Amino acid sequence: MASNNCKPQQNLYNKINVFYIFLSISAIAGVSLNTFVNPAWIWLHYLTKPTATVLLVCWVLLIRVPIAKCYRNAIALGLVFAAVGDFFLMLPKDYFLAGLLCFLLTHCAYIYALSCDGIVVSDIKNHDFSLKFTLIRPILIIFIVFILFTAIALLIFSGLRTHLPDSIKLPVAIYAAILAFMAALAMVRAISYQVKHYQVKHYQVKNYRVKRAKSPVQQAASCSVNYAALGGLFFVVSDSLLAYGRFYFTTPFSPLWVLGTYYIAQWCFARSVLRNDVKV
Repeated sequence: MASNNCKPQQNLYNKINVFYIFLSISAIAGVSLNTFVNPAWIWLHYLTKPTATVLLVCWVLLIRVPIAKCYRNAIALGLVFAAVGDFFLMLPKDYFLAGLLCFLLTHCAYIYALSCDGIVVSDIKNHDFSLKFTLIRPILIIFIVFILFTAIALLIFSGLRTHLPDSIKLPVAIYAAILAFMAALAMVRAISYQVKHYQVKHYQVKNYRVKRAKSPVQQAASCSVNYAALGGLFFVVSDSLLAYGRFYFTTPFSPLWVLGTYYIAQWCFARSVLRNDVKV
């Protein structure tokens, strides 16, 4: 019975993906046409920018068998905050702080999702990994990754600090720190999973155990953590381009780079909810 429902469900996911790409391109085209051709084209940007994010919320909630329910719900909540932030940032008046707060809440929701660790601990431990290796944390790698993203956040903020109004320096600094922490956490999950998987295979070979291919659970987990890591990286790029373009210098084709990386980041987080081994 499950196989009978698999194809329609997969077709629905494919249609949502195509529609999301269409809305994303339309949002970029709307703001570009508004800037370079005719201000009347802004209606296209207003219509499609938040709609694309709302579509991702619907997609995430439609996933019947997610990686973990708490992970899915937290990602969906983060996307809801992002849709509200999209609305504030595209308004004619300056609602930058309101949009900043919404995206701060988005990153907090993503941090909670990534901290649920339903993949790296619970899901893997209950299937293929021994408890010994599940509990090992590659401390040195985690430390290096967090130091790296802390340095990135400091560099971004230091470059903007003299160009920011005094009233928003502290909010922007807090936002940069939370964004960097979210991206670092996503990257750490991906690296930790790969390290643990390597340790288990090495342990099996060393103890003359049969070397097995990745199980469906391992494949689903590996895919999910990688998508989340990509989402964190693209978010850092998008927000950095947005901040520098707003307060420092104008980037050529700014809407393309800022919104393009933003929509890729959001799609990656939404896609990280979906298991590879279960399509229904």
